[in-house]
Formats: sequence, structure tokens, C-alpha cells
Amino acid sequence: MPSDSSPRAWEQVLTHLEKRLTSGEVVPGQRLPGERILAAELGVGRSSVREALRVMEALGLLKAQTGSGPTSGAMIVARPTGGMTMLMRMQVAAQGFPVTDVVKTRLVLEAEVMQELARTQPTPNLETAVELLDSMDNLELSAHEFLILDAQFHVALADAAGNRVVAAMMTGLRESIEAYVLSGVNLDSWPSTCCRLREEHRRIVEAVQAGDPESARERITGHIRGYYAESTHSAQ
Repeated sequence: MPSDSSPRAWEQVLTHLEKRLTSGEVVPGQRLPGERILAAELGVGRSSVREALRVMEALGLLKAQTGSGPTSGAMIVARPTGGMTMLMRMQVAAQGFPVTDVVKTRLVLEAEVMQELARTQPTPNLETAVELLDSMDNLELSAHEFLILDAQFHVALADAAGNRVVAAMMTGLRESIEAYVLSGVNLDSWPSTCCRLREEHRRIVEAVQAGDPESARERITGHIRGYYAESTHSAQ
């Protein structure tokens, strides 16, 4: 029978899951096995697995889902990042910022990110961002799951640009971004919105790969403003 004889059993679980993330065995958009399976696999109690998952959720690495069936369990949304990013995230995400301020800040930060990515030659590594786009092509994702991955896609672009301060600020804002994009989703029009967002994401990446800073800036600002306008209208 699994035992939590070690006072740090949850850390063993955390280390195991971190290795699976960094190795690419588990990728954003993928679900982890259930608590019972992980506990048996690692020889620890379910309470240790639960605690490790809580820590990972607090760090923004996964989103837990309640219930049962194919949409339950914890979905990976990001890979582990550096200490500076996590510190900034915890400081910024703790604040209850107005949505309009978050959107304005996104426009400033992400316009700079996209121009920097498009100006840099050779093109920076966009593998993580593209991997997230591929995950978002999964038609079985709920609207909320899609938008959680969407927010992480924007953070991945900031990471790729290489400015650690901007990347940390984007990571810090992710909870605020998720909050307003999730609250603004209109399930009636979601299928068409989802298709449009997929296309916009791909076109943003294409502008970067084409080395076109102005197009990259225009596409990201149009993308952010468009969703904000749509979600604000649907909430009225």
C-alpha cells in the first residue's frame, strides 16, 4: 500500500512531474493521469499527489478540473520557468487589476514582443508557441480549456523574444488575462470565435516567420482588441 513515510513525498511527485514536463514527455494541452494512478505509479499516498498538483497549479503549470470523464483531471498549460518569472507572476497576479488596464498593458507589451520577434534573425525558436497552437487544434477542448492555452500561447511568444522582464510581466499578468477572456466567452458564438482565434494565432506566427515587424504588430493588436471588443459586447 502506498505510504507517505517521507515528510517530503509531495516534493518527489513534483520532481517527477517536472522531469516529464521538461523532457517533453508531457506537453501543454495534455492531461495528467488521475491521482490514484500517479500515487500507485510513484509509491506515495494520494494526499502527496494532491499537494504536488496544488503547487503546480499555484505556479501556473496546470489547471485542475473537477468531475469525471475525459474532461476531468489536471491539464498541463505550461512548462517550468525560472525563479524571476515565478516571483513576478506571484506579485502581479495577486492584484485585482481592471480589465481595461490589463488590455492596455497587453497591447504595449505584446506589440513590442511581436516586433522584436519579427526583427530578430534568425527567427527565434517558436517551438513552444507552435506546440500550444497544435494543442488548440484539438476539437474536444472546451472553450475554457482553449482560452487557458490561448493565454499561455501569448506568454510563450514573450518567452521566445528573450526579454526576461517582459516575459516575467506577461507571465504575471496571465491570471488576469485568463480571468477576463474566460468571463467574456459567449458559448453561443464560440464555434466561430474559436475558428477565428485559431486563424489569427497562425497569422501572427506567420508574420514573425516572414520577418515582418509591422504586420506582426498589427496582427497582435488586432487580435487582442478584437477579442476584448467581442467579449465586452457579449457581456452587455
